[in-house]
Amino acid sequence: MAAERESPPMLRVEGVNQFYGGSHILRDVGFETRAGEVCVVLGRNGVGKTTLLRSIIGTAPVATGRILLDGVDCSRLPSHLRVRMGMGYVPQGREIFARLTVEENLRMGLAPLGREAPIPDEVFELFPVLAQMRRRRGGDLSGGQQQQLAIARAIAAKPRLLLLDEPTEGIQPSIIKQIGQVIRTLAARGTMAIVLVEQYYDFAAELADHYLVMQRGAIQRRGRGDTMHTDGARELIAI
Repeated sequence: MAAERESPPMLRVEGVNQFYGGSHILRDVGFETRAGEVCVVLGRNGVGKTTLLRSIIGTAPVATGRILLDGVDCSRLPSHLRVRMGMGYVPQGREIFARLTVEENLRMGLAPLGREAPIPDEVFELFPVLAQMRRRRGGDLSGGQQQQLAIARAIAAKPRLLLLDEPTEGIQPSIIKQIGQVIRTLAARGTMAIVLVEQYYDFAAELADHYLVMQRGAIQRRGRGDTMHTDGARELIAI
């Protein structure tokens, strides 16, 4: 369910530039998304999609531009403070703690709320398999289960902004379907904005309230999710 268009943006990215060595990685990137919306970021490998998410969460500092969460400029804050402000991040490759149990991984996600914060029941409602495996080590889970754990860890602290970097990568179709259902459920609550970087076009098109296509570090096309096909988004990312 898309949020009302006149509501203020939960995330606003304004004119962000980012460099790595002599390479200009992000070029004047700007967009916004609101609570209740899924903003899909498409593009081929190496166009800056992951760098964009890392710039938003704060692990890749921006050279120029601003990043605002619910109207508050967090462009110069370290990543742990952005998490405390209400950002959640699921990196590409999951990066769970393999030697910790499922429950211990989830408690790592609760760090912004304090040591005594309980794991929300909704985490296990959204991902029932984690309830069955809460004493199992993360490294013993399948790839799909690890991806579910990574998402669950990010939402345990109830963020207002959730950043997902290619959650379908290397995942079996049944788990992809479950992840899609979870993303729809989270968006439909209307309290969280979601930015989804994705290579799997059909998955992205099913979830997108609006989309961005990146090429060479810049946004080349944007539009509503229901116009992705007629806008030629699929063809553009195949170039």
